[in-house]
Amino acid sequence: MSITEDQARKVAHLARIAVDDAALPALARDLSGILHFMDQLNEVDVEGVEPMTGVTPMRLKRREDVVTSGDMADRILSNAPDAREGFFAVPKVVE
Repeated sequence: MSITEDQARKVAHLARIAVDDAALPALARDLSGILHFMDQLNEVDVEGVEPMTGVTPMRLKRREDVVTSGDMADRILSNAPDAREGFFAVPKVVE
């Protein structure tokens, strides 16, 4: 598929890119090259190939899902710069 200069101008307009008329032939060639490459990719037989997110097999690290009592408010509040009456104290943000 070949892109004309008028189509390249329209694509540039839709993308909100200012392109001089002198640069339109080069833009049209570049866009045609991209579409040609996409056509080449469409010719590849991918039947039976599973989709993947990367080229190396990876698995996320997982931790054991253990239920705890959650009774550690004192430990959590010890990290706070300002804690009062068992809560985080933050500056007022409403004017």
